[in-house]
Amino acid sequence: MCGFDRGSPIDRYYMEKFLCRHAGDIRGRVLEFGDDRYTRRFGEERVTGSDVLDVRTDNPKATLVADLIGANSLPSDTFDCIICVQTLQFIYDVRTAVRELFRLLKPGGVLLVTAHGVGKVVRKEGVDPWGEYWRFTGQSLGRMLRDAFPCGDIALEAYGNVFAAASSLYGLAAEELRAEELDRFDSDFAVIVAARAAKSRASPQTTRTGESTRSRAPS
Repeated sequence: MCGFDRGSPIDRYYMEKFLCRHAGDIRGRVLEFGDDRYTRRFGEERVTGSDVLDVRTDNPKATLVADLIGANSLPSDTFDCIICVQTLQFIYDVRTAVRELFRLLKPGGVLLVTAHGVGKVVRKEGVDPWGEYWRFTGQSLGRMLRDAFPCGDIALEAYGNVFAAASSLYGLAAEELRAEELDRFDSDFAVIVAARAAKSRASPQTTRTGESTRSRAPS
């Protein structure tokens, strides 16, 4: 019921459109979740280092195993770009996760994030408590990012419309809709919400507990 059996899911069409729009931000040392498919696809030669984060220990593609909402040893001010697509809705303590993403970015680094607006709830039978906790609006995502990124540059985007949202719920694929049906955007019926959040270059170094040290220039 999500479109995979018929082609490309509609939410993935929008997610990739967002990443293509901001491909220039995918540069330097990049962090992605689960695998590095979008780092490789959109980062090209701009990427100098790539890491994959997963909370699971059985993911062979993960270079970092850690929990964003638990104690971890991930170093602060490390990444030039973090790609966090369709991930936040699976994290219950989402505010803590967003603060961690801010901590992990270098001053001047960019977070590219997308999250579900309208869509079928994703579950995995027999795996508890794996599943989706949240749906987002531009207002909720924007407020969380503004709380976590003081003095940061945050740009919100909404992708989808009532027809695309209904089509996604019925399990249609992006290939079954015309471009003019997909590329008409209405924030009241967003299939996904997205944001580009840049950490201020004036941001102080951050520690795991959120305490600050003296500011430094980004490397």
